[in-house]
Amino acid sequence: MSGRRTVAERITLEGVGLHLGAPVRLTFAPAELGSGVRFRRVDLPDSPEIPVRVEHAVQVERRTQLGRGATACHTVEHVLAAVVGQEIDDLLIELDASEPPIMDGSARPFVDALERAGIVERGGTVEYLDLRAPVRVVDGDASYEARPASALSLDITIDFPHPLIGRQTGTYEVSRKNFVRDLAGARTFGFMHEVESLRTMGLIRGATTANAVVLDEDGVVDATLRWPDEFLRHKALDCVGDLALAGRRVRAHVTAIKPSHRGTVALVREMTTSAAKETRMFDINDITKVLPHRYPFLFVDRVLEMEEKKRIVGIKNVTINEPFFQGHFPGHPIMPGVLIIEAMAQVGGILMLGLVDDPESQIVYFISLDNVRFRRPVRPGDQLRFELEVTQLRGATCKMHGIARVDGEIAAEADMGAMVRKK
Repeated sequence: MSGRRTVAERITLEGVGLHLGAPVRLTFAPAELGSGVRFRRVDLPDSPEIPVRVEHAVQVERRTQLGRGATACHTVEHVLAAVVGQEIDDLLIELDASEPPIMDGSARPFVDALERAGIVERGGTVEYLDLRAPVRVVDGDASYEARPASALSLDITIDFPHPLIGRQTGTYEVSRKNFVRDLAGARTFGFMHEVESLRTMGLIRGATTANAVVLDEDGVVDATLRWPDEFLRHKALDCVGDLALAGRRVRAHVTAIKPSHRGTVALVREMTTSAAKETRMFDINDITKVLPHRYPFLFVDRVLEMEEKKRIVGIKNVTINEPFFQGHFPGHPIMPGVLIIEAMAQVGGILMLGLVDDPESQIVYFISLDNVRFRRPVRPGDQLRFELEVTQLRGATCKMHGIARVDGEIAAEADMGAMVRKK
């Protein structure tokens, strides 16, 4: 399993803010393991910091803002889109003004800077926001549905009454490679007929045709589109940046119709609330208090989620140091299928022992195994994600359906029956 990611060294960019128009220096800096992504206002006394989390988001027009008053950070969505696109978990973003530089209006300059700084893995546990049920949000014209998924993907629809835009729909898988290729370079855009009213509101003071795609009645002013659907791609980029407010990597399939910053922030609030209601996590110390297994026969490293009497998700990190690789196809190491099922059963055992008051005095016996299927080999370096759901529960006896995935693909599945008994 990959560890948490940060930058190897400091790197600075300079420019002006899009809405407030002030000159600004932005510096990406390495952060302590587990500290998350934070903005630091180095222009203010004591350099106050604001964590990138939805509880610090403030509803404002045409941008995403963290914090209030003099310490606020405005228009953070493009910077955060680059951070999410590069899967960075811990990062300090220093600003000497209240708004990051707009650069060329896209996230590409920030992605390039992060890559020049060097992105490194520092160990630790990557945190995810995972859903167990769909979440739906409507905010004005914007509507959303987020569904459980093994990775982040977006279905985006926009509709503008302009001949170059109209109604457009696109689907994007948000991996590091895909983000750079499909979304990072899409620039922010606006309309000439809105300029006067927005500037009256104190916005777009730093906007020019060099840092935004501007449209008049006939087409694009003083610029060439990077894609015919650059407007759609930029709306997807904005969604990626606003999803950073979850404070962890999001794994969900998000469908957004006419998305807005306000709407996406509202979606993140609902997603975090939904996930918090039912999530229980176990580290290896918790697991060894429940399961009787020990090395070399303990095959669960972490429980990510557990919904009592319903569902559990556990992780097994497969490394070349596993003792079974010494004798099982040593020239072509593949995890034995029977041990994949054993690991799945151990995850199911944790769910079963959650039904009793004194799990340390109980033990789980598996009494049936049906419909076992192996779909792909599991090799050193893979991470097995086990998802088990209860299909029948009668007293201390339970039936479960289990699926083991690697990188979102099914590696194995089985139906299992088990019972809890005193040791």
